[in-house]
Amino acid sequence: MAISHIAVLATALLALLCLPCAVAVVVCADELVARRFWSRHGRQEIRALSCLDRGLTAGEAELCPPDRELTIDELVADLRRLDRQRRSSPTTESVLWLAAVLRAYDQRLALASRSLGLTEHLTQLDGMDREIERIRVEGLLHAAGIQLRTA
Repeated sequence: MAISHIAVLATALLALLCLPCAVAVVVCADELVARRFWSRHGRQEIRALSCLDRGLTAGEAELCPPDRELTIDELVADLRRLDRQRRSSPTTESVLWLAAVLRAYDQRLALASRSLGLTEHLTQLDGMDREIERIRVEGLLHAAGIQLRTA
């Protein structure tokens, strides 16, 4: 009888001591899965995501400069994707998200124009002047044969 009470008491104490660990595993399971998923991919994606995460928590959602130069095809694909995002309704509902997308779009516009040897002044302007400069740079890229918007 005493041995059974000791066994039950030991089991109850062990369960009580392991309960916080079990709760922590359940709460952090999504992060562990994400970490395992991204460990299969290159370090460049992990670096870009962590940099973007730091920027979003600091309130300045700027992308880190890439380790290698992007090709013009990659820049055009990014510009098309960001253009769709800045025009879609979920983006326009969040002011912070829209600002981050516009900043990334402007960075990609600047990279594309620099790679083609075109002049741009997106980083020096703000407000309506930046909007006008964005339209001007889009026009220059269109004249250079780059379609930013697909039909």
